[in-house]
Amino acid sequence: MDLGEGGTAPVVLADWLDRLLNSWHDYRIGFSTFLVLCFLILVWRRRRSHTLHTHNSSPGLEKAAWLERDDKEADETGTGTETPGEGVSQPAVGETRKPRSSAPKVVTGRKPIVTKSRSGGHQQAESSCIQPLIFFTSLTGTTERLSKGVLAKIESLAVTQPAVLKPEIHDLSYIDLDDYFISGPKTPVPRPDVRYVYLLLVPSYDIDTILNTFLAHLDETHNDFRIDTASMSSLAGYTVFGVGDKDGWPTEEKGFCSQAVEVDMWMAKLTGRKRAYPLGLGDVKSNVDQTLQDWTIGVCGVIEELGTTGTLGEGVPGSGDADESDGEDLEQADDAEVDFPDSGRNKRRKLASATDLEDVGGKGAPMAIDFTTYSTTTPSAPVALKAMVPKESPTHAALTKQGYTIVGSHSGVKICRWTKSALRGRGSCYKNSFYGIASHLCMETTPSLSCSNKCVFCWRHGTNPVSTTWRWQVDDPQMIFDGAKEGHYKKIKMMRGVPGVRSERFEEAMRIRHCALSLVGEPIFYPRINEFLGMLHSEQISSFLVCNAQHPQQLQDLRRVTQLYVSIDASNKDSLRKIDRPLHRDFWERFQACLDILREKRFVQRTVYRLTLVKGFNVDDEVEGYADLVEKGLPCFVEVKGVTFCGTSTSAGAGLTMQNVPFYEEVVAFVEALDKALKKRGLDYGIAAEHAHSCCVLLASKRFFINEKWHTIIDYEKFFGLLEQGVDFAPEDYCKETPEWALWGNGGFDPRDERVDRKGRPKEKKEVVVRAVAEDKSQLEF
Repeated sequence: MDLGEGGTAPVVLADWLDRLLNSWHDYRIGFSTFLVLCFLILVWRRRRSHTLHTHNSSPGLEKAAWLERDDKEADETGTGTETPGEGVSQPAVGETRKPRSSAPKVVTGRKPIVTKSRSGGHQQAESSCIQPLIFFTSLTGTTERLSKGVLAKIESLAVTQPAVLKPEIHDLSYIDLDDYFISGPKTPVPRPDVRYVYLLLVPSYDIDTILNTFLAHLDETHNDFRIDTASMSSLAGYTVFGVGDKDGWPTEEKGFCSQAVEVDMWMAKLTGRKRAYPLGLGDVKSNVDQTLQDWTIGVCGVIEELGTTGTLGEGVPGSGDADESDGEDLEQADDAEVDFPDSGRNKRRKLASATDLEDVGGKGAPMAIDFTTYSTTTPSAPVALKAMVPKESPTHAALTKQGYTIVGSHSGVKICRWTKSALRGRGSCYKNSFYGIASHLCMETTPSLSCSNKCVFCWRHGTNPVSTTWRWQVDDPQMIFDGAKEGHYKKIKMMRGVPGVRSERFEEAMRIRHCALSLVGEPIFYPRINEFLGMLHSEQISSFLVCNAQHPQQLQDLRRVTQLYVSIDASNKDSLRKIDRPLHRDFWERFQACLDILREKRFVQRTVYRLTLVKGFNVDDEVEGYADLVEKGLPCFVEVKGVTFCGTSTSAGAGLTMQNVPFYEEVVAFVEALDKALKKRGLDYGIAAEHAHSCCVLLASKRFFINEKWHTIIDYEKFFGLLEQGVDFAPEDYCKETPEWALWGNGGFDPRDERVDRKGRPKEKKEVVVRAVAEDKSQLEF
C-alpha cells in the first residue's frame, strides 16, 4: 500500500469506516436484541440444569458428586451433616461429575436435618444438638417437685438420644432474667452447634411473687424499642405448663393458670411463635400429675423430633395452635391494648401505666414510686390496689414460719439471734462495738417486705416479694409503728422462760431504744417512710436505715436518720449484677446516683458503706474498685463483714454455699488491703474498730479521730436533743469515744458479757488479738 505523498490508502480506510458506521446505525437494534436473547437463553439453560440436578439427586448423591475427586470415592457420603462450602470442594461452573450409581452407599450417623425454605423447596441444614432448659418457680414446693419429675424424664431421653443434651433446671428466683430471656441463653463460650428448648412450669398466685417480675420482664423486652420484638427467635422452641387450683379459679377466664397463659403469650411473641408443644394446664386438686405426665410425653416427642430433623414440623412454626393465648395475633401496635378477662393477669400493665395514684397512700401523701418501663401506653383507669402479703397467701405463711410477725399488709418485725444472745448476757452484735447499740434494746423491722434485688446471700428467696415499683395498697405509718412495737414486745416476752435470760436485761428490753430498718425487703421503698421515721424519733428511738442503692429519688427525699447505710455489694457493674441480681435494668446508673447523693449527705448525717464479702463473688481483685467507690461517696464509715450462711436449701439454690463464707482472717486481710488502697489515694481513713465474733471490721473517716482517739459511738441523747432543737448539726456533733475493748486489735467483745460455746458452756477468757484468733466461720452462738 502506497503511503507516500498522493497515496490513496487513507481515503480508502476512511471510506470503509464510514460504511461500517452507517451499517451499525441501520441494524443496531436487531443486533443488540440478538445478543440479549443469547445471554438470557444461556442463563436459563444453566439454571434449569441446576434445578433438575437438585430435585433428581438425593442429598447423599449430590454430596458424593462434589466429594468425588480423581481416585477418592465417595465413602464419606450419606452423613447429611455437612453443607457445601464447609471443607468440601464444589465443582466448577460447567463441570460435570457422575455420581456413583451402582455401588451401595454407606450411611452413618442420624438422618439429615432438612428445613423447608421460604420458596417451598427443601435445603440441607447443619447438624445441631438440642439443649432442654427447664424453668420453674415455687412457693409451696409443688411446682418444684413437678419440675424435677420432668427433669428426670428428659434426662432419660438424653441417654437414648445422642442429639439431646442433658437438661438443666433453673429456678426463676435465682437467675438473672437478662441472661436467658432477652436473646436466649448467655454462655461463656458460644455454641453455634447447640439449639435451646425452653420448658417453663408456672404456678399461678393471686399475690406478688417473682412471676410478676418475670412477666414484667417479658413485657418490657418485647416492647423495648431497642430490642427486636422477636429477640428470642433463635430458640428451637418453647412450651409452658401451668399449675393452678380450680377451687379458687374454676376457669381460665376467672384466673385458673392465668400467669402460665400470659407467659405462653409473651414467649410466643418473643420467639416468633415457636411453640414446640401446646400449653398444658394442671389442677393441683385433681389431675395435675396425670396432665403433666401426658404433657411431658408429648414434649419428649417434640424434643426427639428436633434432635433428628431440626424442625418443629410442618405448618405453623410451632406445633401448637397459633391462637392459643389471648392477644397473640394482635399487631405490635395494638399490644398495649391487649386486655384479658377479670382474672387480674393484666392488672400489672394497667397499674404500671396509671397516673392518678397520688392519694393511694392516704392523707393526700404523694407516693414515691420508681417506674422502670419502656412502655408508652396511654394511662388507663385506676386499678384497686391489693395487699403485698395477704394473710391467706403462701408468702404470709412462709414468713410467719420463719419467725416474722407480719404487720398490716406489707411490713414485718422479727427478733434476731443477737437479741436473744444479749438477753442472756452472751454478747451483742457489731453495732454494740461500733456504735453503742446493745442488741436487746434494738428492734428489727421493715415497712416494706418487697425488694428490687434478689441478692445471692438473701435468706428469704422465694418468700418475700420482689418488684421495681410500688403497686400495692399503702398502710398507715402509725398502724405499722404500733404493730411493729407490739410484735417485737410479744417476741421479747416469749424469752421470759428461756434459761439464762438475765432479769435486768429482760426489763431493759421492754423499752425499745433503737430501730434497725433492714431485716428483709427495702424499707426506703415504703412511700411514707419519712412519716414512719418521724414516729420513731418522737419516742426517742434511733433509726438505722439500710438501702440497696437502687432508689435514688427516695434516697434524695429521705429526711435525717441517725445513721444511713448503703449496701455496696460489688465494685463494678458486672460483679454487682451477679451478686445483687437487681431487677432494674439501669441498676448501675441508679447505684452511681445513690453514691453521689450519699456524698452530699455526709456532712448532715452519718453515712455508711456496708460491704458484705462473699468469696467467689466480690472479694478477689476488687479492692481497688471498692476504694474507687469510697472515693466517690466519701462515707463517714465503711463496714466490712463476711457473709452469713443461713444453711438452707434456698441459699444453695441461689449459688451460695459454706465455701463462699470467708474466714475472719480473710476479712482482716481484705480490710488491710482496702486501707492501703485508700491511703494510696490520699483518702483520710483508718481501721477503727472490730467485732471478730460476727466477722466484721470498721473503717472510719479521720473526721472521727478526735484528740488522737476514735469516736465512733453515737451519743443518742445529744442526737435527739439537737433534733428537737431544729438546728443544723453535723455527724461529729453527736459522737462519743469508742471503748478500748472495741478498738481494732482488741476483738470487740463487750467485757460485761460472757462468751460461751455452742453448748452454752463458758469459754476461757482470753485477750483477743486479731492476728492470733480466728473465729470459726460456721459459729452461730446464742
